[in-house]
Amino acid sequence: MKNGKLTGQVAVVTGASKGIGAGIAKALAAEGASVVVNYSSSKEGADRVVQEITAKGGKAIAVQGDVSKQATSRDSSPKPRKPTGNSTSS
Repeated sequence: MKNGKLTGQVAVVTGASKGIGAGIAKALAAEGASVVVNYSSSKEGADRVVQEITAKGGKAIAVQGDVSKQATSRDSSPKPRKPTGNSTSS
């Protein structure tokens, strides 16, 4: 983690399974954010990004959903669950 200025914050990154979205997700995690890695069709890519984030001590989960479709976006909102990765809570 760089300086942790996003510690305690949650970031939802759309298109985070590859390319620029993956880079943004990793950068936010490096600053301490817990990251929701949203993907439309590339579960493998999203899982890889989550693994890379958690391997460096970050928190991340992958959530499938096509945010370009209103019904899918509403129905695919992340449901509360325990994030993957290191936990600093007591």
